[in-house]
Amino acid sequence: MIDMEIYRTEYPNPQFERKNWQCLNGLWDCGFKEAVRRFKFSSDEQTALDIYRKNTYDYKINLPFCIESILSGIGYTGFVNMVWYRRKVEIHRNDNRVFLHIGAADYLTTVLVNGKPAGRHKGGYTSFKFDITNLVVDGENVIFILCEDNVKNPLVSRGKQSERKKSHGCDYTRTTGIWQSVYLEYTPNNYIEDFKIYPDTSNCSVTLCVDFHGKDNFYCKVLYDGKTVGTAECKNAYGSKYFQINLSEKHLWQVGKGRLYDLKLTFGNDEVSSYFGLRNVHLDGYKFMINDESVFQRLVLDQGFYRDGIYTASDENDFINDIKLSMDLGFNGARLHQKVFEPRFLYHCDRLGYIVWGEYANWGLDYSSKASVAVFLEEWAEAVKRDFNHPSIIGWCPFNETWNYKGRKQYDALLSTVYDYTKAVDSTRPCIDTSGNFHVKTDIYDVHDYTYDAKLFKDNYDKLVTENTLYEHVLIDNPGRQKYCGQPVFVSEYGGIKWETDASVRSWGYGKDVKTPEEFAERYCALTNALTDNEKMFGFCYTQLYDIEQEQNGLYTYDRYKKFEA
Repeated sequence: MIDMEIYRTEYPNPQFERKNWQCLNGLWDCGFKEAVRRFKFSSDEQTALDIYRKNTYDYKINLPFCIESILSGIGYTGFVNMVWYRRKVEIHRNDNRVFLHIGAADYLTTVLVNGKPAGRHKGGYTSFKFDITNLVVDGENVIFILCEDNVKNPLVSRGKQSERKKSHGCDYTRTTGIWQSVYLEYTPNNYIEDFKIYPDTSNCSVTLCVDFHGKDNFYCKVLYDGKTVGTAECKNAYGSKYFQINLSEKHLWQVGKGRLYDLKLTFGNDEVSSYFGLRNVHLDGYKFMINDESVFQRLVLDQGFYRDGIYTASDENDFINDIKLSMDLGFNGARLHQKVFEPRFLYHCDRLGYIVWGEYANWGLDYSSKASVAVFLEEWAEAVKRDFNHPSIIGWCPFNETWNYKGRKQYDALLSTVYDYTKAVDSTRPCIDTSGNFHVKTDIYDVHDYTYDAKLFKDNYDKLVTENTLYEHVLIDNPGRQKYCGQPVFVSEYGGIKWETDASVRSWGYGKDVKTPEEFAERYCALTNALTDNEKMFGFCYTQLYDIEQEQNGLYTYDRYKKFEA
């Protein structure tokens, strides 16, 4: 029997929050089509229109959970090419504009409102919206959503979703269709379209670049702990405008201390709430600087999976819990790995002073193909734009381990083009072109190394200090594929020590298995000390925070229970 509880009713994006909104999570009519060979994505809205007219819905689904998850009420884990949703919704415009928001849906989404096309979106990990004002009527409306997906398509980024029938290795249960909140938002005809925030720690100020739709009076108020510390205003604002606001109080955003300023923006009758952190990041030699102080990054790999919801947490507290579990073990941040995490998760990172790297779910993409440039760049651009204002994000990393694709080497121009784009739209953060390998153009030269012999591990990386030579195990089998040129360095994947807690699956981890908790602790400490003691390393990232299905090398179980006593 399907769960009637409505999950995830909080406003999805605290960085761009309006009071006038309507949550559409909960029960929807649903149907899906199992995968077929040689599946082709639709080229227009006609496929959606055909399914809409057939009026076939064999299931009820509890959104925002994907059909593979237990919490969706369906739990079908086979390959699926299409899943469609329908819901009747009461809408009363009251002369407002109406926007339909979808937090994320994998992969190609087509929306109809009252049987008419509202828009299409490609990409499985970023948020999007459609203006449906001219399609709705006052009263009952029918919203129809079709999602098409194919994890085996070489131009589809799947991340850690398994391309085989079952989970295997470090690939897990798939996520098809909608997996983040669906909601309506109501705005006046003149409204704030977007804004970027540029904090300036040196001058104790903040600059806003605001995009307006329409023409009206604009007013902005900055508050800290409820007290107004800065304002800006403009009569008859329109287009895009910059506003520099001097702050009467200086409160730096720091690691472990997420001191946030509140923003209240008013444009005519449109009101938006947001926030920012006063901080800067830059590289200084081998050091990573936050607010002009060297910060050693003690990171852990977090892949954002949940047993019952897969990609989707059942409760906002799950986000807070994961961050606190990490901090309890002494980590100060995470690589958010092979997934674009929800804005709500990033909000809690901001609030708690938890540093993270913004990544994308690039696995599955054919990196050797020139066609991948346009496809990937469009999706990556949406991620960077959405998450630009989060102070917790201290760097970008669009790719991870771009190994050969079916024997073909990566197309280097893909990596360099995405790096150049990222730096062009965000000069305030460093960018790693591809984590681990194979580097082409990068601010930071990170490496992955799962050597389990702690002495050998230490000896290899001590050469960075004694001989100015960086050990790169990937070059043993791939000579000449990348070249270290003196950039800042950190080992962004290591460890992965297996400790099995779920014997119902065939589990694995990296390196030789340990037999006792004491042996686990000894290896973990020796590997980690080799990096913390290295004066030319600015950080590390341990694999990983918690087990996921068959990969049981986490420091916690999949259900977030401790594996060891402190």
